[in-house]
Amino acid sequence: MKHYGITVWVDYTRGLLPEDVRVEMTSHLRESCPECQELKDFCAKLGTVCKELAAMDVPEWLTRNARAIFPVQRPEPRRRIIRIPVELIYDSFLAPAPAGLRATWQTGWQALYRAGDCSLDVRVEPELHSSRAAVIGQISNHATPGHQMEGIPVYLKAGRSVVAETRCNSFGEFQMEYEQQARLQLCVDIENGTKRFQVPLKKLASEKNAGADPAALPAEPKAETE
Repeated sequence: MKHYGITVWVDYTRGLLPEDVRVEMTSHLRESCPECQELKDFCAKLGTVCKELAAMDVPEWLTRNARAIFPVQRPEPRRRIIRIPVELIYDSFLAPAPAGLRATWQTGWQALYRAGDCSLDVRVEPELHSSRAAVIGQISNHATPGHQMEGIPVYLKAGRSVVAETRCNSFGEFQMEYEQQARLQLCVDIENGTKRFQVPLKKLASEKNAGADPAALPAEPKAETE
């Protein structure tokens, strides 16, 4: 025996179905189908209630209160983000080796950048026997040392994809773990997201290549200076 869904019974009670379908459904009800009869009666009662509600005159204050409870969500307009030029102040891979040593191998990498009034001290520490690493850093305002840095968004991007993200604590400190890959950019949004600066993160060699010369590592993109 064929049964009909609730959406069809809604159209049936509202008189929106073609005549041949309506005749077929009426014949089905005459065959004593309790399931469809219950759906038909429910839809008929629902239609009656809706008609009564539509005929009621709703006070303006009630409509206004309802709109206040469920405000209309409007998409925020896209803001133009200003890129801040970045200056590299210190790179541990470029630091001279101690006197008497021909070469050294660093398990981590540390750098200091300056972007406008902000300073970014960042360090990358690779995990042992893994391709993962941790980036640890601190953002400070060297022009106004007492400036609050808490809540500043910091995130890692590979192309347009966000690999990891976090926010600074009250001291401007942050930490993230991530899977190492080429051409990662560490991005920092300041002044409510209206300004941004980004710097490249070094991709460190795995432990099995720990004896290699750091100068042989793949070149990383330079920090933005636009």
